[in-house]
Amino acid sequence: MTFSIAIPLGVAHLKKKAYEDNFALATQETGRLMLFAGDQKTEHLNDDFFGEKIAKDDNNPEHMFKIASKARIGIFATQIGLISTYGMDYKRIPYLVKLNSKTHLVKTAQKDPLSRQWISVAQVEEFRKTSGLKIVGVGYTVYLGSEYEGEMLKEAAQAVFEAHKLGMLAVLWMYPRGKAVLNEKDPHLIAGASGVAATLGADFVKVNAPKKEGLSGGEALKEAVQAAGRTRLICAGGSSTDVETFLQGLYNQIHIGGASGNATGRNIHQKSLPEAIRFCNAISSLTLDNKKVKDALKIITTAK
Repeated sequence: MTFSIAIPLGVAHLKKKAYEDNFALATQETGRLMLFAGDQKTEHLNDDFFGEKIAKDDNNPEHMFKIASKARIGIFATQIGLISTYGMDYKRIPYLVKLNSKTHLVKTAQKDPLSRQWISVAQVEEFRKTSGLKIVGVGYTVYLGSEYEGEMLKEAAQAVFEAHKLGMLAVLWMYPRGKAVLNEKDPHLIAGASGVAATLGADFVKVNAPKKEGLSGGEALKEAVQAAGRTRLICAGGSSTDVETFLQGLYNQIHIGGASGNATGRNIHQKSLPEAIRFCNAISSLTLDNKKVKDALKIITTAK
């Protein structure tokens, strides 16, 4: 490997090689993660897949698998049902199984968020063996500030522990959310959430990019990156925006804020297949190849 990692002590001795291989595959031996997020079919129902300015192909779940198979990514994160249904045709994709998910129908004003685990890490491992797919890790969302945070924290801790024992990676989505949370994107609060991910032993923590008046996006991220320690931080891509703005924001997160990659969903899969592949490759050039924004933009424009 061309990068160094500290293997968590929870990784079983006989699984250390598997952990190193999974980390190398997920990060393409860079230490940075290009996570293609495909868990929104549950999280946002069909709001992200059908409508104005969304490619018609996006309504079909297979669209995401086509992108993940043809574009350059680190891992494709989605629910096990979709992987089971489409994985036989897309065996070369490195997968991360999302263990918990919920819809957005119940709003915070009605009830604090609770997202319970659907399946166990042991079941993911069983599926990995029987399917023969490249399942490199698991993911779990915790809503800090929810009155139910204790339940999610316990499940997240168990998931990280079990994943490491089996040589798999653990990525935690850490989102402050609930009636007790006044500003979900406050940099100090995001830093606290990142620190919690570290206490849970996550390999990567996925957070919403913090925002504060007077601070650039990269500067606003520095506290969270430091608070995460050896847990590597990546930011969610958020709702679709114009290509150059997105790429510049990601560049700043990595080179000013110190982020270790990105987690992008809607900004990729809402595009047509050729556009999505080009944009995905542009993102990967920034994340994995350390390219400049102008170089990433060339990948998009010269391929048309």
